[in-house]
Amino acid sequence: MGRAFEFRKARKMKRWAAMSKAFTRIGKDIVMAVKEGGPDPDGNSRLRAVIQNAKAVNMPKDNIERAIKRASDKSQGDYKEVLFEGYAPHGIAILIETATDNNTRTVANIRSYFNKCNGSLGTSGSVEFMFDHTCNFRINADGIDPEELELEMIDFGAEEVFVDEDGILIYAPFESFGAIQKELESREIEILSSGFERIPQVTKALSEEEMADVEKLLEKIEEDDDVQNVYHTMQE
Repeated sequence: MGRAFEFRKARKMKRWAAMSKAFTRIGKDIVMAVKEGGPDPDGNSRLRAVIQNAKAVNMPKDNIERAIKRASDKSQGDYKEVLFEGYAPHGIAILIETATDNNTRTVANIRSYFNKCNGSLGTSGSVEFMFDHTCNFRINADGIDPEELELEMIDFGAEEVFVDEDGILIYAPFESFGAIQKELESREIEILSSGFERIPQVTKALSEEEMADVEKLLEKIEEDDDVQNVYHTMQE
């Protein structure tokens, strides 16, 4: 098994731990997808992917439909995706993905978390290079041979395929998302969920006391409503 498998095992469902937070994130993803490609999922591949993810976290159908309708309203504000980079105590690199309708507020909040927890907010590009930007798909495993699928999907960019209790997971570079999504859909293979992750190239082991220092900062960041995902180089 490769780095994607180990990363997935360590993070399993962590970012969706609070269901209300998951719904907030999905809601923002729907707005951004609709603003980018329209409200019809048949003609908007990004929106199709977001709806699959909403179903994967048991978001009610009515909530999904309301979110699409709200996003279609011209008075609905837009969200901008902004990436923050910095260091936690003990040299741990942190990468933060946000979706914000007020960048001034988000910058001030993120900076305050780093300052309060003895970290430092970095400049653009200061830690991003330490992470591989990947895409992933979770599909129904029924009737599918994972090894055969891996051989077939290599042509579309897949780098790692493995099985867990949730189905078959396919990992690939970020830029392969569209090709893999199109191929899975053309084969009528059910996509249960999909998304993007940033996998650290190298992780650092810390003592329990040092880990507590880093976790204190991570918790503050993850509680922020503008934050979508947080990645770090601490060994879990």
